[in-house]
Formats: sequence, C-alpha cells, structure tokens
Amino acid sequence: MSSLNYHHLLYFRAVAREGGVLRASERLHLSASAISSQVKQLERRLGTPLLRKTGRRVEPTEAGRIVLGYADEIHGLGTELVDVVRGRVPSRGVRLRVGVADVVPKLVARELLEPAFTLAEPVQLSVREDRPASLFSELAGHDLDVVLSDAPLPDGARLKAFSHLLGESGITLLAERKLAERLRPRFPASLEDAPMLVPAPHTALRRALESWWDERDVAPRIVGEFDDSALLKAFGQAGHGVFAVPTVIEDQVREQHAVSVVGRIPEVVERFYAISPERRIRHPAVLAITRQARKTLFH
Repeated sequence: MSSLNYHHLLYFRAVAREGGVLRASERLHLSASAISSQVKQLERRLGTPLLRKTGRRVEPTEAGRIVLGYADEIHGLGTELVDVVRGRVPSRGVRLRVGVADVVPKLVARELLEPAFTLAEPVQLSVREDRPASLFSELAGHDLDVVLSDAPLPDGARLKAFSHLLGESGITLLAERKLAERLRPRFPASLEDAPMLVPAPHTALRRALESWWDERDVAPRIVGEFDDSALLKAFGQAGHGVFAVPTVIEDQVREQHAVSVVGRIPEVVERFYAISPERRIRHPAVLAITRQARKTLFH
C-alpha cells in the first residue's frame, strides 16, 4: 500500500476549516481547481467522500471528521518539528477545543473562556463558532471537548452528552444615547413601535423577548434581524435600534459601543450551558471554566 501524500491532507484540512475551496485557495495562494483536484485524489486514495455541500459551505462527512482530526494532529506535529530543529522547545500544554454557538455574545464567550488561561499548564485553545446543531455533530465525532450554548442539549438528541448550567442573567436593553434618552422615561410602554434589532428567530433570547412583549402588550418595530451578535451591536451603536444583551456584560457593552441603557428586564432570563461528553467533567480547562462561571460571572 502506498503512503499518503501529506500535501493532500494539508489541502483537505484547509478546505474543511475554511468551509469551501475558494476560501482555502485564497488562504493557501493556490488555484481553486488545483486544491479541488488534490482533495479528490485524497478521497480516491481513502476510498470514501470526505466533504459534502451544505448550503453555500462544505463540511466534512463522518469519515472526513476523522481524517480532519488526524490532519490537525499531523499539522501540529509538523509545526512542532520545525520548532525543535530551530532550537525552540515547544510546550504542548493542555489542548482545549471549544465550540461556541453563534448566538452566544462574544463578550460572554470570552469571559467564560478566560479561566482556561489560569491553569498551571499552558493552554492551546481552538475555538469554532457555528450553529449548535453543527457543533453537536462535531462533539459527537470527538472533534470538540465542549460546546458553549444558550440552550441545553435538545430532548431526543442522538448524542451522548450532558448539559451543565453555567449560570443565568437578566436582560438589559441598550441603544445609542439620544434614542435611549427618548425611550427611557416611559419604558416599557415606550417600546411601542420603537426600532428594535433582534437575534434570529431560532434563538432562545428571541423567543423570550417576544413572549415578554406580548405580556406587556407592546409591539416594537423590528428593523434588523441578525445571526451575528457583534454585527447586531454595531448597528445598535450606529443608532439603528434598541438591542438586548445579558445584564452580566452590560457595563462592557456600554463602554465598548458607547451606548446607554433603555431599561432592564430581569424577567427575561438568558441561560448559558457547557455541553460536554462527560457527566462529571474531568477536562482541567473545562472544569476551570464551569467553576469560575458559577463562582464569579454569574454569581
């Protein structure tokens, strides 16, 4: 049996990580046709498809996820080999592969992950952001150590994993200063026909907000709907509408985006979970994340 061509593995890894041949070609400075040909040769060599089309992106098949894990290890060993030959002593440390659901605010994700860097051993952090369903698939394939999400693992999920509640927070509505000053005095009645920037319909926060509006008999005017929480905040900073953030990061968002408080909604609670393959968490970095979240961030 002939040996593998490791260039083929490199090109497959780039396509899988970038989500498409064109983006991989831009990163590697090679033609898309050349990369596509190399990946097809690897698939023929292994006798199985490694990638499949999903919407506008490509993602690894079940076999592809296995190959991608080995490709990552080989890439890491190659980097380490170069360091050793050049006289640098590498330290592998603790490897932490995290999936962050795209609905989790970036500031919350950063605060949650920060304790991983307090371990005695250095941490090699790898973060993937995607929709929860895609991340759960990677968790099932042992490509991730933990998934951070705003909802627990769905009932009936065909995945042996466990949801660990990290904490919960009420919601603060923020807006550009002049808009906030106009809406604040009569809050929440002032939300009637007020411009609102909201997360996507599939999110727990969106459903909770809509339920709260119904209970208060107010109907904001939705002017923007976003998958990306950072882009949503950028539009809020520009004065296009009111947006919601967990109260635990209210101060950071106000300072970072120069916005003001419209009102706080303690009744709308956003929860955050660490979803791992372990009922009793043993990974040292995941353990540090869960303990610190419960002790400090959501205390």
